[in-house]
Amino acid sequence: MLATIIHGERDVRVEERPKPELVEPTDAVVRVVAACVCGSDLWTYRGVRSVASPKPIGHEFVGIVESVGDSVSDIRIGDFVISPFTSSDGTCPSCLHGMQATCDHLSFFGAKDTNGVPLAGAQGEFVRVPFADGTLVPVTEDFDEALVPSLLTLSDVMSTGHHAAVSAGVGPGATVVVVGDGAVGLCAVLAASRLGATRIIAMSRHEDRQALAREFGATDIVAERGAEAASVIRDLLGGVLADAVLEAVGTRESMEQALAAVRPGGRVGYVGVPAGGAEFPIQFLFDNNISIAGGMAPARAYIPELLVDVLSGAIDPGRVFDLELPLTESAEAYAAMDERRAIKVLLRP
Repeated sequence: MLATIIHGERDVRVEERPKPELVEPTDAVVRVVAACVCGSDLWTYRGVRSVASPKPIGHEFVGIVESVGDSVSDIRIGDFVISPFTSSDGTCPSCLHGMQATCDHLSFFGAKDTNGVPLAGAQGEFVRVPFADGTLVPVTEDFDEALVPSLLTLSDVMSTGHHAAVSAGVGPGATVVVVGDGAVGLCAVLAASRLGATRIIAMSRHEDRQALAREFGATDIVAERGAEAASVIRDLLGGVLADAVLEAVGTRESMEQALAAVRPGGRVGYVGVPAGGAEFPIQFLFDNNISIAGGMAPARAYIPELLVDVLSGAIDPGRVFDLELPLTESAEAYAAMDERRAIKVLLRP
């Protein structure tokens, strides 16, 4: 099969790799219908995270189940499924508490399962999914092909944006600032709107992303940064800062911006994959009674709820995809996102 392999900094290639097969009786093999490049993949692409040897990459996909192990009971051959970006057994204490991102048998696509057996990356033609019953979410209703991009966002970016909003306690009447205008940040805007926030300030310097943020529910755009941005936010909100700030980047600068935008007693929901030395200033949080929550999103917990709204047309997060390419052009997909020529790129095997 064809698969996207990262060899090192800005060195992405599409190569022939063995097609995955069932290994454990709880496995499924899925034929990928659509995958995509994630902003977190760019940390490896840019060399922020090193690559010791060539490895498959990608963790977001939807597809058709091709085969299942003997112990799989809920997922069937032929099902169209959404896969979260991690696998989960569905039975451990973390899973039972809705925190599948810390499953006892957590594994990542493109890495290895809990038994040390390699897993294909999602940016390929086929993927073996461990613990299929606990990981995959079947779409049991008929749907239009045009919904595939939105269904794909549930595997990560929409679920992650939702996690930021939930972690920050966003609800009806809330004032919200979103730090980051990538796909996760834009989905966080949509999530905040969906949860009833009445004032949503998107921080962005790019006209195309600003426009989409407004269509997703942003009421205001702030292009400034640092203390100047905090001053603008205060003015927009009538002399106070935001109830909730959703941090969707993961750098020191983005976290500092988030903390500068939240009011005393407010909450920060952080979901940006950490890079660049981000830290929490405990004394500042203590003095201002600021709560921080978030981390890696338990996408498997959120997909069923968000799926209802995608299928009904209530939300259309697939609009974050502004470029679609064949799998064979994965290198261009990475370059386009790295150079900010695209918000998010959808790949079709």
